[in-house]
Amino acid sequence: MTPMNDSKLTVYFCLLAQWLLIVPALGQASDAGGSLGFQKRYGDEIMVCGQLYRIGTPVKLWMDPGGFDAYRTTRHFSPFEKRDWKSTVEEMQAGKIQFVTKPQETSPDRYSLRYGSQAQTVFTPEQLEQIRSGGWTLDMLQDKVDQFVVHFDVCGTSSQCFFILHDIRGLSVHFMLDADGTIYQTLDLKERAWHATKSNDRSIGIEIANIGAYPQNEKNPFEQWYATDDQGVFLIFPSKIRGVDRFAGRKLRPRKAELITGKLSDTIYQQYDYTPEQYGALVKLTAALSDIFPKIRLEVPRMPDGKIMDRTLSDQQWASFSGIMGHFHVQGNKSDPGPAMDWEYLIEQARVYKAEIQRGR
Repeated sequence: MTPMNDSKLTVYFCLLAQWLLIVPALGQASDAGGSLGFQKRYGDEIMVCGQLYRIGTPVKLWMDPGGFDAYRTTRHFSPFEKRDWKSTVEEMQAGKIQFVTKPQETSPDRYSLRYGSQAQTVFTPEQLEQIRSGGWTLDMLQDKVDQFVVHFDVCGTSSQCFFILHDIRGLSVHFMLDADGTIYQTLDLKERAWHATKSNDRSIGIEIANIGAYPQNEKNPFEQWYATDDQGVFLIFPSKIRGVDRFAGRKLRPRKAELITGKLSDTIYQQYDYTPEQYGALVKLTAALSDIFPKIRLEVPRMPDGKIMDRTLSDQQWASFSGIMGHFHVQGNKSDPGPAMDWEYLIEQARVYKAEIQRGR
């Protein structure tokens, strides 16, 4: 074997040193990126700024089979040949559907940019340039979102809710919660959904499947939606309501069997409770949102004596409140989520689950 001269030896050691540096770097790049190819989904993820966050209860995203997509300008339930925007406008003009946005014919979208009308004063020019096409970072969104607004849908199922919101009224909401506890996410949380007027810019919204609350001694639809057997009250679904086939053979029951009576503002309402499945999913979603958005406190509006606020917040109270709230806290003409919502239970259980999330990190 011929001995190496000094120059060849120097080159050899340089190449060896480079290789020793490159190999660990390649391994680190592989580790950092995880496995290549299709990634596993668990079916319990919500999406915020393009990132998946597991909440521990079934979720269907807008891009999943069986999901509901609020990004689409076509109608979800219309006949296929009438799904296009031109047909939608024609049915508006014929009075068959009533989009809330005006002028209806020029507004195919059901969502918008957060603080869109105030964007030039709320955001720096650099931020505005970044988010105008959806390029929110998580920290930017965390700085702007501080309310979680809870609704009942007066539709009874999430399918029927999406039909009314998306196809008929041209509105949107981030989440829908079906009677069996399935959560549907229709938009990334970076979007401004149209669900709660002045709270839209700063909030996340959810529509819970429930036929609603009605003033005491006035007409209500409860006989069409609830029946009784030897175990108590259970939900029945009128055949014309969309999505009822999902519950075939199941008896979904209110968490509390009795008709609940309560006062909101100056009106006494009656309502059947949400299902245990809905409470379980709502607890996990609420905890997750509070974990993602630190400004969404696990608290609800309260009166000076500590009781849950049973009326609409004043402008000053609304402006200063950060946390979980009902639609009626935002708008005086609303009663959702009604007297049946067990706020204390929701907040207590969400605090427990949030602590579990944070311990698991």
